[in-house]
Amino acid sequence: MKKDPATIQTILERNATHVTDRNSLAQKLVSGKKLRVKLGMDPTAPDLHIGNAVTLWKLREFQDAGHAIIFIIGDFTTQIGDPSGRSAVRPPLTKEEISRNAKTYFTQVGKVLDIKKAEIRRNSEWLSKIHLSDWLGILKLFTAQRILERDDFAKRLKEQKEVWMHELMYPLVQAYDSVAIKADVEIGGNDQLFNLMAGRTLLERLGKTPQDILTTEILVGTDGTRKMSKSLGNYIGITESPRMMFGKTMSIPDSLIMSYFRLTTRRPEEEIKRVEARLRKGENPRDVKLDLASAIVELYHGEASALRERTEFVKVFSKKQLPSDVQEAVIASGSYEVAALLLDVGLARSK
Repeated sequence: MKKDPATIQTILERNATHVTDRNSLAQKLVSGKKLRVKLGMDPTAPDLHIGNAVTLWKLREFQDAGHAIIFIIGDFTTQIGDPSGRSAVRPPLTKEEISRNAKTYFTQVGKVLDIKKAEIRRNSEWLSKIHLSDWLGILKLFTAQRILERDDFAKRLKEQKEVWMHELMYPLVQAYDSVAIKADVEIGGNDQLFNLMAGRTLLERLGKTPQDILTTEILVGTDGTRKMSKSLGNYIGITESPRMMFGKTMSIPDSLIMSYFRLTTRRPEEEIKRVEARLRKGENPRDVKLDLASAIVELYHGEASALRERTEFVKVFSKKQLPSDVQEAVIASGSYEVAALLLDVGLARSK
């Protein structure tokens, strides 16, 4: 296990906003014990984005330090629907939709994690086998008041909106994942704090060592206002083409540049401070954003792709030249209807 001060500081501080219990986790990291570190995601959509990757990169930090990492695909919990941050119940997905979405996750998490050294599990492996009598035993460990205290539910009740019974079950069902895989640490975004604390509570009330939890910042989407989400269309997918990734990054509001540098790149803190200084001195945010887009594309597609897309972007949008990949077609002279012409040269599928 890597237990040098720099490694431990990175784990505890980089993009981390809440650590419980910080002293406990720090002591475990210093001890050299191989920890079981858990991160779960529900396959509500087929594509992961760079907002999801904030927690994935935190999991990678534990992996690089030599710890055992467990990525849980929440195929069972998706059937319930995570109420975190929701003002209304989640629309249900069919088992077929969930299965289809989950299949893509194996490849996508490999963009961040070393899959050969990771444990990838589906929580249906254990949750689908628990008997009702066992669930009753778990339910006795929590009160309705505690579950209803969460901000999402409290707000709905205040606005006289419905809170469904299956939603109340979600944090308890997800909490059992930590019991099943014997988690020492669980990672999640800030919006998952209540769910992660439920896992810690369940372990403790079952007489087991409570997991430590670490949450990370939430990435704002490309629209500059809301959490990054595929359903909102304000996302950058981690498997998107280099061109799409570069272009979407260049479209973000200038106010998000530093947040994106910190949360979506792996640039060292010293470099990020230099970027911040450049903006303070009045450098054109567009030029700084070029460095940001290059860093993100390089992370997922390599240095050559990043350089190519940067060159192409400057050529088209700064120098106002034609793109390198403009499609050409040879046509006979004569008069054409526009729709027919586009169809003939393969730029349209039908009139």
